[in-house]
Amino acid sequence: MTEIIVVTSGKGGVGKTTSSASIANGLARRGKKVVVIDFDVGLRNLDLIMGCERRVVYDFVNVIQGEATLRQALIKDKRFENLYVLAASQTRDKDALTLEGVEKVLNDLKADGFDYILCDSPAGIEKGAFLAMYFADRAVVVVNPEVSSVRDSDRILGLLSSKTKKAESGGRVSEHLLLTRYNPARVETGEMMSIADVEEVLGLKAIGVIPESNDVLTASNSGVPVILAEDTRAGQAYDDAVARLMGEDRPMRYTHADKKGFFSKLFGS
Repeated sequence: MTEIIVVTSGKGGVGKTTSSASIANGLARRGKKVVVIDFDVGLRNLDLIMGCERRVVYDFVNVIQGEATLRQALIKDKRFENLYVLAASQTRDKDALTLEGVEKVLNDLKADGFDYILCDSPAGIEKGAFLAMYFADRAVVVVNPEVSSVRDSDRILGLLSSKTKKAESGGRVSEHLLLTRYNPARVETGEMMSIADVEEVLGLKAIGVIPESNDVLTASNSGVPVILAEDTRAGQAYDDAVARLMGEDRPMRYTHADKKGFFSKLFGS
């Protein structure tokens, strides 16, 4: 049975597309047939992070408008044969997406036997974000541990509980919290909200905590989702998050500041 997961946030720049790419790769690495769709019409970035920007011929809007078939628009990942990307259009208006068109594409993907459909949502509450979440079974809400990001994500949770197909039929989208750019040292000095603080405000348990790291930017600039950089903390944390998303029980890592040893304190390094 196909599961539709929306990766969403209230605030832009929190690592949503990075998270979508890493979750998609993590699921595919576990043998699942996965497609990740970029809903950010006009500002597509998913293809860059997935490393397939030069292979985009047709996009999501082309399929919805009947200008290309789904088979023509799907880009097969070069690392995992069971992973596909459906890019957003860079030139169309956001109104090019329609509820009926999105539903047809999702139904066609279900018919093709995909285990997971990931919807990489634009930030905020505009039309693209609404369409990305409307048909979702589950939502991964990406949040930075700062007040503005948490406040905006609280509004997204309100929409998930009221403006989705599941909500309209009396059900509920399963919600998961993914904390990104977490810096335990800054939490200790009071510069950043703690995991417990964010969980309390949003009423959600964190499914993953991604440490603040330059490795994320390095991987993204290389067109390689950071989850595939297995020797990095961020890559390992994303893999843990995917495991928990699939029901595995894993301890949280990289949530406490590294303790300096005697010689580090003595020499200041």
